[in-house]
Amino acid sequence: MQALRSLYIPKWTSDVSLEGKTAIVTGANIGIGKETAKDLAGRGARVILACRDMARGEQAACDIRREVEGAKVVARQLDLADTKSICLFAENIYNTEKSLHYLINNAGVAFVPHTLTVDGFEMQFGVNHLGHFFLTYLLLDLLKHSAPSRVINLSSAAHALGKIQFDDLNGEKHYHYVGAYAQSKLANILFTRELARRTEALGVTAYSVDPGVVNTEIARNIRPPFGTLMKTLSYLVKTSAEGAYTTIYCAVTPESQLLNGGYYKDCGHAMSTRAGKDEGAASKLWAVSCHMLGIRWK
Repeated sequence: MQALRSLYIPKWTSDVSLEGKTAIVTGANIGIGKETAKDLAGRGARVILACRDMARGEQAACDIRREVEGAKVVARQLDLADTKSICLFAENIYNTEKSLHYLINNAGVAFVPHTLTVDGFEMQFGVNHLGHFFLTYLLLDLLKHSAPSRVINLSSAAHALGKIQFDDLNGEKHYHYVGAYAQSKLANILFTRELARRTEALGVTAYSVDPGVVNTEIARNIRPPFGTLMKTLSYLVKTSAEGAYTTIYCAVTPESQLLNGGYYKDCGHAMSTRAGKDEGAASKLWAVSCHMLGIRWK
């Protein structure tokens, strides 16, 4: 089992320094987000931990400062299920930061019963896609000002089960917790592709990441048979630090070695499903997302 695991976990290292760079990592109080923030801080970056629970965010910042000598990390409140909170977070960033080189849209919810965000969006689509879509929209001027800069969106292999239900994005006609999660993860990939196309000339590149099957808090809502399957294949489940590898890879690898708009897993370029390459769906999702959020983003 251990030999098989050693083949499954990518071996990748880099000593790239990020001194003078600024990064935002959403959902950075625990799991992949915290490990990502810790690594970037260890490379000299100033890292903003964007967290819904400020007590846990402050604790994560303290942990990183204790473990990484000279770490420049701060916690800021961000609830991706509330557009007002996203606006306040963005306003705070513009008031306190002169630059932004990395926006890592890591936070997410998974496999929850049908619930709505503050603004009335289905929770998984609302947080995983719309929340990060809106956050990126609000911070784009700072990303452009700091170019070259990168947006990294965490997706999942679960996108293969997804379909964008344009006539039922909020799950009002039909809802299944796995299908809703898969839809949101497919949306992450389509958003990445369209964002890359629209912002490449501005010096802002975008990448979507599949971290693999990771032992994080996001899995707490998984029910049978999926939970049973995860336990059976536990030797293939990554630690949070291992799950952060590909995100970090997309952050520090030279731009010339990455495919803008590409989908990455196990520290390398990978192929998404055909649905993840649908340019028409990506363009439509962009327009629909703008309409749902009441914004104009050309």
